[in-house]
Amino acid sequence: MRVGLELIPLKSRFRLHVPSLAKTAVLASVVLTSGCGPTIYATNVHKAAKAVEAARHAQAPEHAPFEYHFAVEHLEKAREEAGHASYQSAIEYARVACEFGQKARDLARRRLEEMGR
Repeated sequence: MRVGLELIPLKSRFRLHVPSLAKTAVLASVVLTSGCGPTIYATNVHKAAKAVEAARHAQAPEHAPFEYHFAVEHLEKAREEAGHASYQSAIEYARVACEFGQKARDLARRRLEEMGR
């Protein structure tokens, strides 16, 4: 009977298990990206809300009504989608709301300048 450590070939002790490594990588990416949706949504909806508010202050409801209301509706839809945890959709709606809020603000300012106000 032999007492002590047996020598195990180095290759068998440190063998990579490719299927388990792939599963671990997929699991890690799912865990890491699942928490980002609410953060990205919050950032985008904040920007969109600021853009819509700036458009409102620039009198966009009167001078750029299409762009303004399009932005407002998309901002509301972004918040609704986030309420259902559909963060990817909410992020896209918030992005569009921000874009059209800025367009409404710029168009309203331009039209006010043309009117001499």
